[in-house]
Amino acid sequence: MANGATRRRAGQRGDSRPGERLLDRELDHLPPEMRWREWMNRVEAVIFAAAEPVGRETLARIVGKSCSIDLLIDDIREELRGRPYDLVAVAGGWRHLTRPAYADAIHVAVGAGEKTADLTQSEMLVLMCIGYFQPITRGELSSFFGKEVSRDMIGRLRGAKLIASGPRSPTPGAPYTYVTTKEFLLEFGLDTLRNLPDFEALEDAGLLSKEKLLAGDIPVGLSGSEPDESEEEPAEDTVERQGS
Repeated sequence: MANGATRRRAGQRGDSRPGERLLDRELDHLPPEMRWREWMNRVEAVIFAAAEPVGRETLARIVGKSCSIDLLIDDIREELRGRPYDLVAVAGGWRHLTRPAYADAIHVAVGAGEKTADLTQSEMLVLMCIGYFQPITRGELSSFFGKEVSRDMIGRLRGAKLIASGPRSPTPGAPYTYVTTKEFLLEFGLDTLRNLPDFEALEDAGLLSKEKLLAGDIPVGLSGSEPDESEEEPAEDTVERQGS
């Protein structure tokens, strides 16, 4: 009877997950070293099992209140030195990722794995500009490049879920702006937009030529056939802005 009353009171307090009431987070019965090891094991197990990056709030539910998530992650990463995979901060959380040195071996053994975006240099340039200057309209992108950025290109980037609609611009006509998404961060292995590389890094990677950009020598593929500058939002898309 008492147990039933306890469960009802717990439900009234709004406990978010029933399993949390059964999990000993503090582990006060363990010596400090064993307690820390158990917390490390829990964190690594949850990240390993998750299909998406695991955020700090989620990890805090499985360790003690005084536990530092950052220090736990540091210790786990230290133990993974020399392993072919690591814990990487991406899209506001952590996930296991194999090290780049083993990409060829993985491709030969199991294929390409998860589908990644196959972007042309023109699409990469437009995506880069959206990443740096968001929220930005298609008209503003066109002005930046000196050539029209077609709705088809914007549609392809939206279809790849790398960009989404942002707020309407306060300029005449209130055109839609575009912003990057969580998928954008995942695609390029970024934790937040603050991790975007500078122009020099993009140039070193062969994704951008400053000389060509300044000279207006933009790769073919930006322009489309539609002369109408009005922006119409596809009905099936939802507004999803990725904050920095």
